[in-house]
Amino acid sequence: MDKHAELDNSILAKLQSSDDSALQQELDTLSCTHSDIVTLLAQYQTLSEQDDELFDAWYDSLCKDQLKVLKAFEIIRAHIEQQI
Repeated sequence: MDKHAELDNSILAKLQSSDDSALQQELDTLSCTHSDIVTLLAQYQTLSEQDDELFDAWYDSLCKDQLKVLKAFEIIRAHIEQQI
């Protein structure tokens, strides 16, 4: 199973639960700064709108902590969208 499928399965499992507290606690232990996270999310948004090859190359180069941030972002964003 590739990283994309693992991330997707993890996101789907977390989306079924509306309790984000464990996810937020996991994020609080990461070693990234706020500016690292903002840069990552800006890259994610920009590159996801580009061609798939460019996005895939960028995504495949991410470290474990960056993938956790993106996963958490997608989960929390989906929960917020469901509430609106």
